[in-house]
Amino acid sequence: MKIYRKIEEIQACFSTACVTIGNFDGVHLGHQRLFDVVKQEAFRSCGTSVAITFNPHPLQVLRPGGIKLISTCEQKIELIAMSGIDVLIIIPFDREFAATTAQQFVDEILIGRIGVKQLFVGYDYAFGKGRAGDISFLRQQGQDKGFSLTVIDPHHEGDVLVSSTKIREYVAAGLMAETRALLGRYYQIRGEVQRGKQRGGKEIGFPTANLHIDEEDLLPRYGVYVCQVMYDGRKYGGVINIGFNPTFSENKLIAEAHIFDFNQDIYGKPIKVNILHFLREEKKFSGIKELSAQIAQDVITAKEVLRLTLAG
Repeated sequence: MKIYRKIEEIQACFSTACVTIGNFDGVHLGHQRLFDVVKQEAFRSCGTSVAITFNPHPLQVLRPGGIKLISTCEQKIELIAMSGIDVLIIIPFDREFAATTAQQFVDEILIGRIGVKQLFVGYDYAFGKGRAGDISFLRQQGQDKGFSLTVIDPHHEGDVLVSSTKIREYVAAGLMAETRALLGRYYQIRGEVQRGKQRGGKEIGFPTANLHIDEEDLLPRYGVYVCQVMYDGRKYGGVINIGFNPTFSENKLIAEAHIFDFNQDIYGKPIKVNILHFLREEKKFSGIKELSAQIAQDVITAKEVLRLTLAG
């Protein structure tokens, strides 16, 4: 997949450009269905499948603190590449770009830079200053300027509408199976392993990999989860605690993963953690002995959950 991080990097219009636009936060099953339609039409017309997205997410600029993202930009790029799209255009979004009118976007970017021939959008998509670039506007523009518009109907899993909003609700509630059903994969957090208090292995008997996280990140409800850790091309089972570690009265948000059958030094190394299943709430224990006993039970339960989950 060819990636453009600025509109100015595009030197010539694409051959028979089949284009879709969106924030694509999470690249959930609805987005994947949209990409499939774009790819199929590009193949049929011997054209180029093109996805346009924005970084940062427009709401992070227009309403700071008003949205927690399902996926980082890095993860979104990976997922769109996996979908098989030919070209990804990532437009830097700031307040200056936010002033771009829908008409300017169509004339200068879709037509002038990309050479759109077919445009595909979700049923509720709108863009441009004041969100004036709605379906009605795009349909009229297509008729006037020679490109077709296809509106993709909403996608449901069972009786649930697949949307980034619903996924955020599920994640915040710790409903990881429901989240997976809408994403088509496990919910994932990622980051570099940080040095913590180092009491996990020495004092408690369960060494942990600590990830730096922020309260502004989209996190599951605080508690202990079954997880799957990806490091250096391999997958390991584990348990992860997300919260404030009440037993040690720390007021710092943490994500501590105990990785099964693993003894490598990974400080400063990147890991990815799939969150599979909620085990229990955070709890303040009387001391290290009680905490260690509970973790031992968590490990037993988690290994059984992993056995049943991965076997299915």
